[in-house]
Amino acid sequence: MTDVAARGARGWRRSRPMRWLRRAGQFFFTLSFSSLTRRIVSLNLAGLIALVASILYLSQFRAGLIDARAQSLLVQAEIIAGAIAASATVETNTITIDPDRLLDLKPGESYGPADEYAVLDFPINPERVAPVLRRLISPTKTRARIYDRDGVLILDSRSLYGRGDVLRFELPPPTNEKPGLVERTTIAIRTWLNRGDLPLYRELGPENGNGYGEVAQSLKGQKSSMVRINDRGEVIVSVAVPVQRFRAVHGALMLSTQGDDIDQMVTAERLAILKVFGVAAAVMLVLSLLLASTIAGPVRRLADSAERVRRRIRTRVEIPDFTKRRDEIGHLSGALRDMTDALYNRIEAIERFAADVSHELKNPLTSLRSAVETLPLAKNANSRSRLLAVIEHDVKRLDRLISDISDASRLDAELQRQDVAPVDLRRLLTTLTLVANETRLGNNAAVDVRFEGAASDSFSVPGHDSRLGQVISNLLMNAQSFSSEGGKVGIVCRRRRGEIEIVVDDDGPGIRDDALEKIFERFYTDRPHQGFGQNSGLGLSISKQIVEAHGGRIWAENRAGPVDADGEATVAGARFVVRLPAT
Repeated sequence: MTDVAARGARGWRRSRPMRWLRRAGQFFFTLSFSSLTRRIVSLNLAGLIALVASILYLSQFRAGLIDARAQSLLVQAEIIAGAIAASATVETNTITIDPDRLLDLKPGESYGPADEYAVLDFPINPERVAPVLRRLISPTKTRARIYDRDGVLILDSRSLYGRGDVLRFELPPPTNEKPGLVERTTIAIRTWLNRGDLPLYRELGPENGNGYGEVAQSLKGQKSSMVRINDRGEVIVSVAVPVQRFRAVHGALMLSTQGDDIDQMVTAERLAILKVFGVAAAVMLVLSLLLASTIAGPVRRLADSAERVRRRIRTRVEIPDFTKRRDEIGHLSGALRDMTDALYNRIEAIERFAADVSHELKNPLTSLRSAVETLPLAKNANSRSRLLAVIEHDVKRLDRLISDISDASRLDAELQRQDVAPVDLRRLLTTLTLVANETRLGNNAAVDVRFEGAASDSFSVPGHDSRLGQVISNLLMNAQSFSSEGGKVGIVCRRRRGEIEIVVDDDGPGIRDDALEKIFERFYTDRPHQGFGQNSGLGLSISKQIVEAHGGRIWAENRAGPVDADGEATVAGARFVVRLPAT
């Protein structure tokens, strides 16, 4: 059992790295299938690839390398040409010095080889030049060719060999053997990268040295250089300088690079860049995945939560809270949380509204059904008239309830559809006051309006004038109905720290302390002086809904009256206060 347990422990330790790798692979697999992750990684890598591709082209580096190579070849060719010129000519006379002539020289005269020295120049001697050329060319990776005055090839460094050297001849490939696909692709890519406007290099015959433009120029006494490309896409840089002595051109020296000389250096640079690209791409990939995890992960969680909200309306779904992040993800999370809370609150409000409506409609319907069922059983006209009065009262109550319920249900939709515009409360209150004084509804109470402040003060708020007028009308009708016979209702409008305050006072009995908040509840009514069912209880609820939709507040309080005999303050009436944000 001990051995079995030990083997099981070893197997468990070996399986731990595999589980970690599997989890990492699952995490990477999940991220890799995220559209946002793919876009982030693709865009970052695309920019890096474009940068590396432009660097790999290496046009400036390649041009500078070619120029530097051409200059070095020119210097090298001039040195070799000087050495060849010194060793390739034959002197036929030697200097003969006459002592008597030296004594007869006048001041400023010289005695030199121009008088007694003559040089007979023969064509370049290959036997004398070959050892010099071999010693100077062997350490370099260049090809040297010497042409005589007629452009005929005299020496080629490819065919030079010394004592003990092994002769090598490059045999042409078999005619039936073609390069493979990889080689052809490599040659095509290299030709496309290097060709540009470079001429094609061709190997000319030994008697056609003038076919090279640089050789033709050098035979005229001018040094020249050319850049070509061969059939394998390799850059060939060649220079030619005249081989001359005492301003006499004896021939031309042509130096050229090997086929892959410059390409090897460019390829080495490209490989170094590719290594850097590999490291940078790995770093970019890791950073992109980390960036995507901080963006795609939270967005996916928010989307999943929103989907759960759509599927499960009756149960609250908690939206992930990323509001601590000071970025767009945090802002989106906060907006979705607020939107979801508003949605659930609206759903709950609709459910409560439906329950309240059904409850309020059942009362008159129950009374109406009882009266209708009892009407056939009435034995006299007096009983039937009372039952008909009950039926008429219940029908009017149902009509009033349905009208107020319809108005309340349309309120939110109308407020959302209508555009907000500046509302002049001075004109609105003045108009509503005139209408209320003309109709004198509710105990014939008069209405007085007063605006505190300068005559030039603006009492303008953003909103909907019809709905704000509905709020003031409800408050005025409510105040008039509670006022005493022939009483007075006062309206005061003033500015308070960026808000417009509207105060509606009446001289009625006031409001019970426990009902100051309840009066704004839907279908709540407390009118002991009126008959049952004369009011739907929706007026103040609708008014509160309209005020809050305009970003304002509304509350009720009692006005303090004189102190009674017991030393307690009496109630002088009710007061409703509305505050709206000013423009």
